[in-house]
Amino acid sequence: MLEIKIETEYIKLDQFLKFAGLVNTGGEAKNIIAEGKVMVNGEVETARGKKLRIDDVIEIDGRKYKIV
Repeated sequence: MLEIKIETEYIKLDQFLKFAGLVNTGGEAKNIIAEGKVMVNGEVETARGKKLRIDDVIEIDGRKYKIV
């Protein structure tokens, strides 16, 4: 599991995908979220504005990322 450090209270899911380098554009983030390809804390998440906080675990393409 790769740890991704944020300096703010939270980060939105679509912003996280760009920040972590998992997508190149906001449009790409929007599409993969809408297609149900992203899981947050073990559940499929389709809201691109979902607020992620420290200790949340994001899974995409079988890889897990933890916010620290």
